[in-house]
Amino acid sequence: MQNPYDNKTVVRRGQVAQGDVGLRSYMQSVFNLMGMGLALTGVVAFVVAQSPDLIHALYMTPLKWVVLLAPLGLVLYLSFSIQTLSQSTAQLVFWVYAGLMGLSLGSIFLLYTAESITRVFFITAAMFLAMSLYGYTTKKDLTSMGSFMFMGLIGIVIAGLVNIFLQSSALQFALSLLGVVIFTGLTAYDVQRIKDMYYQSAAGEALGKVAIMGALTLYLDFINLFMSLLRLFGDRR
Repeated sequence: MQNPYDNKTVVRRGQVAQGDVGLRSYMQSVFNLMGMGLALTGVVAFVVAQSPDLIHALYMTPLKWVVLLAPLGLVLYLSFSIQTLSQSTAQLVFWVYAGLMGLSLGSIFLLYTAESITRVFFITAAMFLAMSLYGYTTKKDLTSMGSFMFMGLIGIVIAGLVNIFLQSSALQFALSLLGVVIFTGLTAYDVQRIKDMYYQSAAGEALGKVAIMGALTLYLDFINLFMSLLRLFGDRR
């Protein structure tokens, strides 16, 4: 006698398999976009560091405030306007943001040796991949950890602003250590959250815009983790 539940089981298994394929494709698009954004940032930063004229224009004139503040403005614009932007426009804003970050980060080649920048980059990549894998595969809900890390992030932002006036090397060292811990934890939490958002979002352009915001979030985690590690382990010129 045929089991009446056999067909239903087959259908459910087919739906799960289809969902897994869709999730993998979605996560791949998030990481690909993040990776290309990092590549654009790195290329722009390297080109800037090779041009004394650009260095003078970007870091020694009032234009430096545009270079410093424009990326923050674009992040806020993309975060608050993502629902009304088209997917193509949102992606263009992401590319512009990554390029502007390259202009801002070109200064690291003036402060640190190329060898230490490369070394720290690969350390960052290894840590980032490990925590991304954990966030993607773990069954544990990381929401509480993410909330705690976000509170820590607010703390180091405030302390960093205070240290602009104090210029304390000890406080800067402590903030860098905390930055490594916070952005390592946020990487795992954000990957899990981005994964969960796949199941909460509609297909098509809406899902594409979710992927762009996910790529931006992971990009920020990587850049901040990299900068924290560079301040700790980078060899200054």
